[in-house]
Amino acid sequence: MDNKKLYQPPLMPQLLIEGLNRYHDQPCLFLGDKVATYREVRERTSQLVQALQATGLGKGSRVAVISGNRPEVLANIAAMQLNGCIGTPLHPLGSLDDHAFVLEAAEIDALIYDPTTFEEHASALQQRVPGVKHLLAFGPSAQGTDYLALADSFAPQPLVAPDVSPEDISSINFTGGTTGRPKGVMSSFRVTSYMTQIQLAEWEFPDDLRMLIATPLSHAAAAFFIPVLQKGGAFYVMQGFSPDAFFDMVEQHRITATMLVPVMLYFLLDSPRAQSADMSSMQSIFYGASPMSPARLRQAIELWGQVFYQFFGQSEAPMVVANMRRQEHDLNKPERLGACGRPSPWVPLALLDTEGNPVANGEPGEICVRGPLVMTGYKDMPEATAQAFAGGWLHTGDVGRLDEDGFLHIVDRTKDMIVTGGFNVYPREVEDVLSRHSAVQQVAVIGVPDAQWGESVKAVVVLKPGITADDALTAELKQLVKDAKGSVQAPKSVDYLDAIPLTPVGKPDKKAVRARYWSDQQRSVC
Repeated sequence: MDNKKLYQPPLMPQLLIEGLNRYHDQPCLFLGDKVATYREVRERTSQLVQALQATGLGKGSRVAVISGNRPEVLANIAAMQLNGCIGTPLHPLGSLDDHAFVLEAAEIDALIYDPTTFEEHASALQQRVPGVKHLLAFGPSAQGTDYLALADSFAPQPLVAPDVSPEDISSINFTGGTTGRPKGVMSSFRVTSYMTQIQLAEWEFPDDLRMLIATPLSHAAAAFFIPVLQKGGAFYVMQGFSPDAFFDMVEQHRITATMLVPVMLYFLLDSPRAQSADMSSMQSIFYGASPMSPARLRQAIELWGQVFYQFFGQSEAPMVVANMRRQEHDLNKPERLGACGRPSPWVPLALLDTEGNPVANGEPGEICVRGPLVMTGYKDMPEATAQAFAGGWLHTGDVGRLDEDGFLHIVDRTKDMIVTGGFNVYPREVEDVLSRHSAVQQVAVIGVPDAQWGESVKAVVVLKPGITADDALTAELKQLVKDAKGSVQAPKSVDYLDAIPLTPVGKPDKKAVRARYWSDQQRSVC
C-alpha cells in the first residue's frame, strides 16, 4: 500500500479549487469597467487549463508570463497551477536583455503575453531564445496563438487538481539582482502551501475584504490569491499606479486592504491629496519588499492610523519570515518603527556569525532560517545553493538583530556593508537618519571608491516636490548623520537624483546606483 499521500497537506491547486468553488455570483475581480464573478473566474480558469493542455503544456512545463494588468492574468495564474506548470513571471518594465536571460536560465517552453503591449517584445524574445517553442497571446496576435480564442473553443469543466507532490517545483522566480547576477529560485508546491497557511494564521485581513492590487497582477496576485478567496473577497486591480488613481479607487470602492512597496507609500504621502482623500475604509495596508523609512512610516500612521502591517521575507523564503502587526506600529515606541516585526513562530530563525555560531543577545548577525518555507535551491547553481544552505540553514544575506522585546531589526544586506578606513558602516542605519529630514523623499546610501579610505559613504537623495538642492542642505544632511551616528558614518558626499532606480519588485537597486560611481561615467557630486 502506497501511503505517500496519506499525510500530504493540501497544496496550492487544491486550495485554489476549494476557494473558487466556494462562491458563485459574488464579485471576484474588478478591473477597469469589467467585473468578473467567482463563477466566471472559475469557468475561465477551466477553459485556460484546457487550452494549455491542447498546446501540449502540462505538469513540469515551464511557462513565463509578461502582461499588463488585465482580467485574464488572474485566471491564467490559477490555470497554470491546476495544470502543474512551473511559472516564471517577467516584470512588465524589465529589459529585453533581462528577460532573455531569464527565459534561457529557466529553460522556458512557452511565453504567455499581452499582445497589446508586448507583441514585438515577445517575438524578439523568441528569436533570442529558440527554446521558447510556444507564444500564447491574450488576444489576437500576428506572432503567436490567440490563447483566449483557443480557450473559447472549450466548454468549462469542473476543476481538477494535478498529480503533483509537495516537492515538485511550482515556480522559478529570479532574484532582483541588487547584489549580483540574478539567480533562479526554485520553489516547490510545499513552499506556497506553507506560506499561505502562515498568512491565514498571522496576517490581519479584514473580514470584508476588498483588496486593492496596485502592483503588477502577475507578481502580487499569487501571494494574495488564496486569502482573498477564503475570505470571499474581491481583487480591485489598478491598470497603472498613480496617487490620484489610488485614492480614487479607495474612495469609490471603499477599499479595505492593499499591498504597497515603500516607494509607493512615499508617493502617496507626498501627493496633495494625502491630507484630503477619504481613507476611512482602509483597515490593513500590507507593506514589504524593501525597508521602510521609520520617519515616513510615522508620518503615514499619524495621517491614516494604525492600519499598517509589515511582512518580511525574500524569494528564497517568501513573505512570512517575520511580521509586524497593526497595533505593534506604536508611535510611543519610535525605535520599533525601524523593525520588521517578530519572527514568525512557524519559521525557525537564528542570527549567526561568520563561523555559523549564534551571536550574543542584541548583537547583529546574519538572519538564517529553515523549515518548509525554504526554497529547493537555485536552478543550475549548485555552488550558490550549497553556500546558501551552509550549516543546515538558509542564509538570507540580511544582517539583523533582535531587540529586548523580540522584534527583528534589519541592519543591512551583508554585501551592502561599506568598509571605510577599516570601519564597518551599514547603509540602512544611515538611510534611516537621513530620511528624518523634512526635505528627503527617498535615499540610498552606498560606498564609492576612495583613494585614502578604500570606500567613502555617499548618500543619493531624492528630494520632495518643490525643494531645491544647495550647499546648505547638503551640509545639513551630513551634520544630521554626524550628530546621530558619528563622523565615520556621515556621508562624505551627497548626490541628488530625480529618482532612484528600482528592481522589478520595487526595491532600490543598489547595484544600479553603485554602477554610476564604480565606472568612468560623469557624475555631479555635492
